[in-house]
Amino acid sequence: MSEAGETLLRTSLYDTHVRLGAKMVPFAGYEMPVQYTGVIEEHKAVRGAAGLFDISHMGEFEAKGPGAADFLDGLLTNNIKKLEVGKVLYSAMCREEGGIVDDLTVYRLGAERFMTVVNASNIEKDWEWMAARKGADCDFRNLSDETALIAPQGPAAAEILADLIPGGGNLEAIAYYTASEREVAGRKILVSRTGYTGEDGFELYLAAGDAPHVWEALLSAGAGRGMLPCGLGARDTLRTEMKFALYGNDIDETTNPLEAGLGWVVKFKAGDFVGRERLLRIKEEGPSRKLVGIEMLDRGIPRHGAPILAGGEPAGAVTSGTMGPSLGKAIGIGYVPISHAGVGSEVEVDIRGKRRAAKVVKTPFYRKK
Repeated sequence: MSEAGETLLRTSLYDTHVRLGAKMVPFAGYEMPVQYTGVIEEHKAVRGAAGLFDISHMGEFEAKGPGAADFLDGLLTNNIKKLEVGKVLYSAMCREEGGIVDDLTVYRLGAERFMTVVNASNIEKDWEWMAARKGADCDFRNLSDETALIAPQGPAAAEILADLIPGGGNLEAIAYYTASEREVAGRKILVSRTGYTGEDGFELYLAAGDAPHVWEALLSAGAGRGMLPCGLGARDTLRTEMKFALYGNDIDETTNPLEAGLGWVVKFKAGDFVGRERLLRIKEEGPSRKLVGIEMLDRGIPRHGAPILAGGEPAGAVTSGTMGPSLGKAIGIGYVPISHAGVGSEVEVDIRGKRRAAKVVKTPFYRKK
């Protein structure tokens, strides 16, 4: 049970996490590991070697049939019809007024078969929103409960995964944002070269019942290569260093893709989609604010909700913030007026009642050497 009294769900790896000594916390309706040995150690393992994440709380929907492409094309801002079989696409899904229902990835698994992967906190909302707009010539199924998702991430992830695939699996053929089926540790798995860390890595889609076996096999193969099991704490610091948006923090239904820096996934010429007209007007008028990266100049860590001031006046709030383990610097993400969104612009962050100097910087904060 959570503090609010709700019954928490568990992934098929729950018992494995507990046995490994993970600290379990409520997250998006699930009981999930926030850390094992420590956030900083796990973070550095991913940057320097490899980390293994359980992200089975994410949702998976399958759209199949002759009308599947048209169905998704009418909902998502990116160009679904140009997506080739075996490729992956990142997109936003918006309401009529331009607010973001969710950000998600789409897999084209066949000419008329797609899988959309949605945020855990939005599974029910996204399902209702999408199912209500499905055409008669499209079969739409929720695969979330039967699907597990494991993510080996880091520079050693490919060689660790290759050890578990007969003949090495020719992982070089699976390019970034590409997916292909492989036999991993004796189990049939959709191997996707994607992630949320800024490192090379994979996301493995498999039957929920197979997850404990594959998890153990990956940790065993990675034991001599520096792989650690990692929790949501490290996942958050890693994605913040990359300025990857987190739904519910940096983006939600009160924000639109253009001000959130996601204009690159809005393809106006691809056809009509929900929210297109409103987003087109915002583009023509220009957004009034922008989601930017902030680096602290004074002491203090900019936490979620901390007020941002520009020119001494309230200008917004921090949406995500942390001490970047790879950087040794306190960093944050937040919306500021366009007038103060340029790199080098000086702002302040109110940290526990004290104004601390900061500046807008180029992102991602972390870049590989």
